[in-house]
Amino acid sequence: MSVAIQVDRLSKQYQLGVIGHPRLVDDVNRWWAAFRGRPDPLSKVGKGNKAAAKNHDETFWALKDVSFEVKEGEVLGIVGRNGAGKSTLLKILARVTAPSEGEARVKGRIASLLEVGTGFHPELSGRENVYLNGAILGMTKAEIKRKFDEIVAFSEIEKFIDTPVKRYSSGMYVRLAFAVAAHLDPEILVVDEVLAVGDVAFQAKCMGKMGEVAKGGRTILFVSHNMAAMENLCSRAILLEGGRMVESGPAAEVIRRYLAVPMSLSKMSLTTRKDRQGAGEIRITNIEVLDVHDRPVQYVSSGQAVTLRVHYSCSTPRVYSNCRIILGIMKDARPYFMLPTEVVDRRRLDLEGSGFIDFTVPELPLSGGDYVIDFYIGSESVTQDAIVAACPLSVVDGDFYGSGRDCPRGFGGQYVLVRFDWRLGESVGHGTPVAR
Repeated sequence: MSVAIQVDRLSKQYQLGVIGHPRLVDDVNRWWAAFRGRPDPLSKVGKGNKAAAKNHDETFWALKDVSFEVKEGEVLGIVGRNGAGKSTLLKILARVTAPSEGEARVKGRIASLLEVGTGFHPELSGRENVYLNGAILGMTKAEIKRKFDEIVAFSEIEKFIDTPVKRYSSGMYVRLAFAVAAHLDPEILVVDEVLAVGDVAFQAKCMGKMGEVAKGGRTILFVSHNMAAMENLCSRAILLEGGRMVESGPAAEVIRRYLAVPMSLSKMSLTTRKDRQGAGEIRITNIEVLDVHDRPVQYVSSGQAVTLRVHYSCSTPRVYSNCRIILGIMKDARPYFMLPTEVVDRRRLDLEGSGFIDFTVPELPLSGGDYVIDFYIGSESVTQDAIVAACPLSVVDGDFYGSGRDCPRGFGGQYVLVRFDWRLGESVGHGTPVAR
């Protein structure tokens, strides 16, 4: 089996606060490569320029020394937390940006779904964008015409196919973009997290289509936070951390290591965490787990009242208006429930100086297990601070239902608890249920 993608010591450096000015020749070469159709076997995606990647006080490496190979027909998963370098890697392979060092070679035509609506012209209709996207992917008009009805049927937006895509919802964008990429027979299909925008039924449909593509011998690079989908679709995976590849192997093994990372991170002090996102003018400095008496606790029980106290500090002497804070209770990279400030109180949340905000859950609706708390804080539509696995949340089984019994463990894994009631009925006459 020959090599479809070869990545050799690939690195990408960015200068903070500076908008780059790409050379005209780079743009011309990139567009020419896209329009000319099938590239030569293992044609270069890009070769790094070390002179352009000089060290600078305000630079950081989004990728550093990443090397791997993907065989033809292989489905490779790429996993990692936000900021790990996944999207940067895919953008280099899709010729959206050039590497600073190293090089990547690909064999065959790449169809990429990196961001919602990428490659669509907002003023053109869905029909016109299908032909435009197909041309960019190197397809002839006859090939696109032959596949057109199948593409539209898959996207399920027949009624809107002649509507300008600027009027499409993000879900409609995703449907059409995925339909085009998956049906125009690319040798390599690159899919980032865009499918999370679609509804559950369409996500399942897309997963089935990618399975068909893989069985047809085409190569897929797949990025997703849905670990179940990753494990079912991918034969192999790589794990990125801080721009570096830290593991490569069978998908199940790589996923297990990835899911083990949040718990270890959550035990680190927030003052030492370097993987946070946002402008940083407001920082979360600590999160405490408190019982009903405002005492810090190491464990909480199912059904117990718990308060999550979020301490914050503003770096400038001003008022930050219209803030919003979201806490996410997570397990194995999946959200169990979210606590956004704006859904329970419509008052303005204006922050200044330093202080804390309490999130109180009257009855913790979780079965026993180890969870982590993610957080986001933003002001005036600007992300100020966001971090995954900011704090551990250890839950022990308790008498959630007030029946004198702990939660049943026979279902396996952890789950959300809900209050409910039941009653026994009997059928009389023509089957009419009667409660008793």
